[in-house]
Amino acid sequence: MPMFAACLLLAFMSVFSAAPAGAADQELSLFIWSEYLPEEVVSAFSRETGIKVTVATYDSNEAMRAALKQDKNKNRYDLIVPSSDYVGLLAAEGLLQPLNHNQVPLLAGIDRKFLDKGFDPGNTYSVPYLWGSTIIVVNTRLVGAGTVNTLADLWKPELRGKLLLPNDPREVLGLGLEAIGYSINEKDPGRLAAAYNKVKKLMPAVKLFDSDSPKEKLLSGEAAVGVMWSGEAFIVGNEDPDIHIIYPSEGFILWVDSLCIPKNATHVEAAHRFINYLLEPEVAAAISMETGYSTPNSKAMTYIDPGVRNNPVVYPLTSDLARGEFLENIGEQAMNLYNEYWRKLREEQK
Repeated sequence: MPMFAACLLLAFMSVFSAAPAGAADQELSLFIWSEYLPEEVVSAFSRETGIKVTVATYDSNEAMRAALKQDKNKNRYDLIVPSSDYVGLLAAEGLLQPLNHNQVPLLAGIDRKFLDKGFDPGNTYSVPYLWGSTIIVVNTRLVGAGTVNTLADLWKPELRGKLLLPNDPREVLGLGLEAIGYSINEKDPGRLAAAYNKVKKLMPAVKLFDSDSPKEKLLSGEAAVGVMWSGEAFIVGNEDPDIHIIYPSEGFILWVDSLCIPKNATHVEAAHRFINYLLEPEVAAAISMETGYSTPNSKAMTYIDPGVRNNPVVYPLTSDLARGEFLENIGEQAMNLYNEYWRKLREEQK
């Protein structure tokens, strides 16, 4: 953990206090994206509350959704972190339970532009955790600095076998949709077919799909160009001066990941307490600085180091944000079509 984040955690740990957890809620099972929550935050929460947190990770929304469906009679997970497009989908499938807003009073600190969104009106099921973008990262030692400047450049023949893509159907089909001028939330079968055919032509360039830790593949040189989430791009850019980061002129994906409680969660009180803890401004700031993703917590911004707060990869410029589009829930029927095209694309890449 960076020194400034560690010091910040020590500072707020000394002032944060909570009553001991009830005997029935001494545990919490968290199911979250890889490398998405500093261990120090989990440890501090456990020390202050007596609640033992068990963390399991996933590398795609679909993997999380599949595990949640299998979990109906096992009650393994108390808290999950789906992306915006999956919140509405999971709620419609009866896999989430409504939140008790009285137990998360710090929700009031969330910037209103991240609340009451179409995928979860009134934030019935979700609390915004982090947000970010999906952008292009180029290792200019491996490909010329002028080789990739736009989304369309990913289809250049000189990138054959050099490209890394996210392990995610919405993200990958979204490249095709953006490249031909459609919304990333497109549901029309004809337009999705056109996007699939566009991305199919990109498959010779794809070296691998990785949403777990794509930064390692860029830093090692295994991939020369990556389409990846902004937090990963932030870390790569800090570690390698030859990395060039691009917000495509054609547009790019924006997303919000949210905290949700599964329908069959066992430790519901502990889940609410942990959600509220993560909304502490100092905690939210430390998470943003450690992960390189943007916090939706407006009260946390004053605690964020200027080097992060003013970094356009973590907090994009207004001019760049204007070209972004947030992922929304597209419904199960459209999602099934995305997944079918995704299966075909993965077969193309093998």
